Amino acid sequence: MTSQLLEFKEIIKARQVSAQRKPDKQTRKLLLYLFTSTRGGFTRLRIIMHLINQPYNTHQLAKELDLDYKAVQHHMKVLEKNNMVSKIGEKYGAIFHLSNFLEININTLDEAIDKLDRKMNQKKVYI
Repeated sequence: MTSQLLEFKEIIKARQVSAQRKPDKQTRKLLLYLFTSTRGGFTRLRIIMHLINQPYNTHQLAKELDLDYKAVQHHMKVLEKNNMVSKIGEKYGAIFHLSNFLEININTLDEAIDKLDRKMNQKKVYI
């Protein structure tokens, strides 16, 4: 999975706006929470990486990521509720794309990827 995270970092570096903007504290906390502090963080990050390239509906994302439709539907609701994605249309055929909020703060995802990488490579010791 580490190679996939490195690939995500490269995609984000290519998307960064020339004017580096430092995100506010709440934005940074939100992104770190959504992508590193919850069990579905890696899946949500995979969804965002696909949406960077082009908009998808839930069914297309489920096929593309080889995930259950209901799981993708859940993650899309979480991402939409937290203003990471925007939806065009209703119900089954709704198309999702990155929100303007996430586009502006895309460079903060770089930090979230680093933290997720450290977390995934950390050895768990049970006593």
